[in-house]
Amino acid sequence: MYTIQGKGVSKGVANGPIYFYRRGGGEVVKTAVSDTAAEKQRFEDARATAMEQLAGLYEKAVAEVGEEGAALFEAHQMMLEDLDYIDGINDMIEGESVNAEYAVSQVAEQFAAMLAAMDDAYMQARAADVKDISNRVIGILQGVVAGGIDSDVPVILASDDLAPSETVQLDKSKILGFVTSGGSGNSHTAILARTMGIPAIIGVGEALSEGLEGKTAIIDGETGEVAIDPDDATSERLLKKQAKERALKELLDQLKGQENVTIDGRKVMVYCNIGSPDDVDPVLANDGGGIGLFRSEFLYLQNDDYPSEEQQFQAYKTVAERMGGKRVIIRTLDIGADKQADYFQLEKEENPAMGLRAIRICLTRPEVFKTQLRALYRASAYGKIAIMFPMITSVWEVQEIKRICQAVKAELREEEIPFNENVELGIMIETPAAVMMSDRLAQEVDFFSVGTNDLTQYTLAVDRQGNNLDKFFDSHHPAVLRMLKMAADNAHKAGIWIGICGELGADVTLTETFLAIGIDELSVSPSAVLPLRSAIRSTDTTVNSQKILDELLGC
Repeated sequence: MYTIQGKGVSKGVANGPIYFYRRGGGEVVKTAVSDTAAEKQRFEDARATAMEQLAGLYEKAVAEVGEEGAALFEAHQMMLEDLDYIDGINDMIEGESVNAEYAVSQVAEQFAAMLAAMDDAYMQARAADVKDISNRVIGILQGVVAGGIDSDVPVILASDDLAPSETVQLDKSKILGFVTSGGSGNSHTAILARTMGIPAIIGVGEALSEGLEGKTAIIDGETGEVAIDPDDATSERLLKKQAKERALKELLDQLKGQENVTIDGRKVMVYCNIGSPDDVDPVLANDGGGIGLFRSEFLYLQNDDYPSEEQQFQAYKTVAERMGGKRVIIRTLDIGADKQADYFQLEKEENPAMGLRAIRICLTRPEVFKTQLRALYRASAYGKIAIMFPMITSVWEVQEIKRICQAVKAELREEEIPFNENVELGIMIETPAAVMMSDRLAQEVDFFSVGTNDLTQYTLAVDRQGNNLDKFFDSHHPAVLRMLKMAADNAHKAGIWIGICGELGADVTLTETFLAIGIDELSVSPSAVLPLRSAIRSTDTTVNSQKILDELLGC
């Protein structure tokens, strides 16, 4: 037994085998083969496997977003059955005595170039589909695993770190916890772990080597301890802690159905952050009062092309209906910075966190924005949907957003498509500019929601993804808390409510401070709902609020 140490970013204890994430996209190397018949069979087996995967993805998509939204996977199956495509690959294997991976890559390039050169826009768009299905076949030939995990039992998933586009495709039913060599407390691996309510440890460094594959480990997401092949004493200590955590969860479960109300009677909205329709299950299981942040960009990250209006509509409608009339706040796409989708073809930027991202993309690509807004407004007929816009810095941006919303609503009226005329519109307060302009901005919208991760990043000039900057990334910094107070005061003066949807909302050491500042809503990972409810119900805002404000404001 030996122990390696990292930083815990999602509490809990997990026990199981270590499994390293299988990342696709390896370089295709040309190799000479002597048995071309066997190589052609390798291709045929990989093609059959790809067909099975696409069939499964189609069924899953039908259940989640409807048949129209799932049509892409059906089209990909048809492409894999194209005889010209199949014959082209087999002819290259046979004629040039090359490996199947190389033949698939070359034929894919030829087909994609041919389609891209056509005059028809629809056929041009199919070039990306040919590359996509070919990459799937190549991945299978290279041993890449769909969903990143090839294991019959749940595992502790290890990696350097995971990109948002990778986390969204993981087979989450097989993950007991995460351990990464890099990353930060604000990485999407950490956010996913907190959403799932499982332990996660980051920053283990080079000690996390692939030689650990298959070894039994117990991880403690609170302390950052990773015990490899633990001895009896270590197992007993950590498994006892796991049992205590389960007992505490059972105790907290007794709070289900209770109000989020302080001792002195102040009610607080406690909502949940989600990234996909699948995440509604833990929201309901943990008694979340609504959705405070639906990260719609994950619909874009899991696609190989812009998601259609119908695909988005079905996803938003599903969440709205399942939440049964509770408020569902959907953030418009927040692509850019650390969340990249290749088909957006964003130029490389020296400082992407301050570049073309979020609402800036929407306002410079109005056709993409309008497609999402049409889907959102259509879904508003099926539940209490609110729309939230990220990365706001100026009043003119909000006014332009509202103009586009009015244009979309006019289109839907003309087409006689039902929607809610009074959808709430809100903005994220995540830049110092938004805070300083919050008095004016509050007059334009129905609510504020503070993204504390980005607000901290921009206020303290600290990259939230920086591996070595954690001690400088201080969400408790007085400057950040003062900004919260300014935004809250201006929201209330204008008669609107203000919430927090950043990870900081789940920090129960700050719950009393947030209530003193005037925060009306806290949106957290589903697993944090009941601990937060307990903290709220234990707070009396008449006792320490003035003292907290005096200390915060330096009075």
